[in-house]
Amino acid sequence: MITQGFAYFAFLFCFAGIVSTLEMKYKNSTFFKYVPTPVILYVSCMIFATFGLWENNDSIKATYRVIRGNLIPAMIFIMLLRCDIRKILKLGPRMLIGFFSATFTIMIGFVVMFFLMKNGFPGESWKTWGALAGSWIGGTANMVAIQGALGISDSSMGYTLLVDNVNYSIWVILLLASVPYARFFNKWTKTDTSTIDSVGMMLSEMQDNARTKMETGDLVLLVGSGLFVSALSSYGASVLSPMLINIFGKSDFLSVSTVTIIIATFLGIICAMTPMNSIPGSSPVSVTMLYIIICLIASRASFKELTDAPYYLAAGFVVLGIHALLMAIIAKIIKLDLFTCAVASLANIGAVAAAPIIAAAYKETLVPIGVLMALMGYVVGTWGGLFVAKVLSIIAGV
Repeated sequence: MITQGFAYFAFLFCFAGIVSTLEMKYKNSTFFKYVPTPVILYVSCMIFATFGLWENNDSIKATYRVIRGNLIPAMIFIMLLRCDIRKILKLGPRMLIGFFSATFTIMIGFVVMFFLMKNGFPGESWKTWGALAGSWIGGTANMVAIQGALGISDSSMGYTLLVDNVNYSIWVILLLASVPYARFFNKWTKTDTSTIDSVGMMLSEMQDNARTKMETGDLVLLVGSGLFVSALSSYGASVLSPMLINIFGKSDFLSVSTVTIIIATFLGIICAMTPMNSIPGSSPVSVTMLYIIICLIASRASFKELTDAPYYLAAGFVVLGIHALLMAIIAKIIKLDLFTCAVASLANIGAVAAAPIIAAAYKETLVPIGVLMALMGYVVGTWGGLFVAKVLSIIAGV
């Protein structure tokens, strides 16, 4: 049994590295094609925790609290360095409308689902569903950020992670299965796809001219700037949070942890419009931090607490069903094609890991559109999730 905080962190870091290496080596295998690394990490660490691989003592609790609390803002900052708003705007109004339509319908889905099914959830479930909304608008990193912002316990996140992975996986399969029927859908909505093809070619040319090889200096700068922004955001939040509480009253949305995430997000968006945007390696560095955070969160959960899984999975499908219905209606009204609807949906629900897959299923030159849409999800995911959580808290009567 692991009893020391450093040994606990070292084991989780090493385990994340082993799983990532196996995925890289066997990425074309059937297993890794359908079971993403975050799922493997979360389930495995839950198994380790269930069987008591580490002791829940003060040393491990302190290590968990310090690393997780400081790593989340750093990850958010580094992740957002790829999100240059100016490039995203080049997608054009129709694809931006498609993306935000998907965002809006997902948010409506969560609100309607919670209103109908809230009696089957525990008292503070509005927080966990708000965190899942952040994931389904942006990505897992946004969900982790909201969990930290709202102070959600790791044990409460078990069902949320289950819905995030199971329902999302089925949704990806359904969208991929819809690709052969795109021409029928486009005929029904009476849309023209020529603009999409031209934008895809333009974005591909922009990516071909960018430097892609990461050097040692790039790695040191990314990690150093991320940690510095984390410390700066934490200090700024410690000053701003009490001031905001004095003005607006005490609230989970004005806590130090929430304000820390907000500051880190703002700094990431601003720095993405500077030369820092072109530093290679922001994706692998931020994903590395995300994997560590997933391991940390799962290390505090247990399979013994998952007893109401079917009800939660059904709730997830209700959200997706409402989202799909409303997107079809919007597509018909404003004449959106199936490619835009599918990529916008997965850019929200599946983030960077899934949006390029559905884009490539249509045409390889369209992959950059999927990537940019997914990056935009990272920008709005935390805000959208916190907004959904606020609405759900009102429905819950909190």
